[in-house]
Amino acid sequence: MKKLVLAGLGLAMMASTAVAQERYVMITHTQGTDPFWPVVEKGGRDAAEDVGATLEYNFDVSGDMAAMAKLIEAAAASQPDGIIVSLPDAAALGPAIKAAVADGIPVVTINSGLESSKELGALMHVGQPERDAGVAAGTRAKAEGVTKGLCLNQEAFNTALVDRCTGYFDAMGAELNQIDVSNDVAQIKTRTAAALQADPEIDGLLAVGPHVCEAANAAVEEVGADVHLACFDLSPGVMDMIDAGQASFTIDQQQRLQGYMPVIVLHLYNNSAGLLPGANIPSGPGFVDASNAAAVKELAGIDR
Repeated sequence: MKKLVLAGLGLAMMASTAVAQERYVMITHTQGTDPFWPVVEKGGRDAAEDVGATLEYNFDVSGDMAAMAKLIEAAAASQPDGIIVSLPDAAALGPAIKAAVADGIPVVTINSGLESSKELGALMHVGQPERDAGVAAGTRAKAEGVTKGLCLNQEAFNTALVDRCTGYFDAMGAELNQIDVSNDVAQIKTRTAAALQADPEIDGLLAVGPHVCEAANAAVEEVGADVHLACFDLSPGVMDMIDAGQASFTIDQQQRLQGYMPVIVLHLYNNSAGLLPGANIPSGPGFVDASNAAAVKELAGIDR
């Protein structure tokens, strides 16, 4: 009888542990075409494994902000232990985030939306200050001889990407010159080639995503233009371009941290009486160029 009681207690403890396992939901604005986001997802899953939690990763292939807001609402309705969400459009996503916070669900924003994170009730933000990153890119591009630039933006709705473009031109003392290239690689190449042919004075391109940079490089080669090319984020293709001298540099925002750190923050917050860093966590910006590309090349698209 004693053995049966002990066995029963053991099963009860196991069941209690299973029920108590933390569950976090991550929602991002990817359409599934950008090589940036699988690294963020991997970081989140690695962190969840490290703390013994589960992570659900969701996105809407349409890229529609209303659809993304519905994903946030659905996540909140499931009462997770925390929500991690990118914030490219605070006006569209803000009400859903505020509602989740009002329901007592801790929220950490990542990647984009730094300026709006606190006012929506998020605990903190993990990501790079995007305008500062754009300024860094523009300062370096100007020093490397760019006199007339063009910014290639694949998500015109995304305030973070507009901030990158704006910072780039602010650093060069020029008016914003930006085109919407979409997230479709074929369209990126076509629209970039058309812009270069329409204005031969363009001698600098800033591509604010890695797949955009790869497609832009193909456009430059097709047109035969002599153009300074700068990128944002890492991918195997971008690293090859830096090795070949086709791109001057890329801005690294260390997206694995954007996936990994929020899970750790939420775990500590939930299990240590609200323990929380005293400030947002800036994951970037940093430069990757010919001087240090070899050190991170094998991690591109995996952990960087």
